[in-house]
Amino acid sequence: MTQPAQEPSTSREFVKQSSLYQEFLAEREEILKHKWLESERLGYDIGFERALLDWIRKHRESWRAARRQQLHQQHHPPATGNHSATPFTPHKKSG
Repeated sequence: MTQPAQEPSTSREFVKQSSLYQEFLAEREEILKHKWLESERLGYDIGFERALLDWIRKHRESWRAARRQQLHQQHHPPATGNHSATPFTPHKKSG
């Protein structure tokens, strides 16, 4: 027998939590910012498609590199010799 279909709300939540979807949203946000800035600069709405193509051509590669570096630093903070954040307190010997 086949498995019952996954609940639609559960599927939607899985998608919303996926890193791929999070990257899509972040990139879309940057394209919308670019659209607004270019539209303001030119004095008319350039539209999403033009903004998308312009942003991809001018900014996508550097934005992705910076984003990868930022995400890497969040998950792998630099190692330092300073351990003051977690102080060592030796156990006292009783007796």
